[in-house]
Amino acid sequence: MQTVAVIDYGMGNLHSVAKALEHVGAGKVLVTSDAAVIREADRVVFPGVGAIRDCMAEIRRLGFDSLVKEVSKDRPFLGICVGMQALMERSEENDGVDCIGLFPGQVRFFGKDLHEAGEHLKVPHMGWNEIELPVDHPLWHDIPNRARFYFVHSYYIEAGKPSQVVGRGHYGKDFAAALAEGSRFAVQFHPEKSHTHGLQLLQNFVAWDGRW
Repeated sequence: MQTVAVIDYGMGNLHSVAKALEHVGAGKVLVTSDAAVIREADRVVFPGVGAIRDCMAEIRRLGFDSLVKEVSKDRPFLGICVGMQALMERSEENDGVDCIGLFPGQVRFFGKDLHEAGEHLKVPHMGWNEIELPVDHPLWHDIPNRARFYFVHSYYIEAGKPSQVVGRGHYGKDFAAALAEGSRFAVQFHPEKSHTHGLQLLQNFVAWDGRW
């Protein structure tokens, strides 16, 4: 039976992620902060919610910045929400925070005065939104273009390498909703809260061999 490690650094709704993975037949799902367990896992999930400064402080304290770089090289790896933002080079949040730097690019604030077509848009961006799928990726199997996923975020990804953008969202401005490179995949939305399409993505992740 394969094992899926859900990295626990104290920031994230780990229970719902783990339950969703179990629901799609992920095998043995381990919510853990044990580096040895994470290294031995067949697949790794890196969730996160909250302020990036606190997240990065815990990630660095636990040595997970280097661990994430290591384990994401050779097995399927999925970053979720703030877990995705932590993979970027830097975030504007909390007066600027250096992140892990796995993907080139910045995390930007939507702004307090976000408008579209004369309508004021609330920040955080919270709720269902369509995702444009510009490329074919194994994790999009059986998910249609412009499928809707559930978001909760005040900051968005400005990708540094356009070829890594495999999902695009729009909320007042365009943003990278999903990034991929090799065995690494990351999403801004919450698949565990996105019903049918979210569960399909997790099922695809569980079946994925990490090649793209």
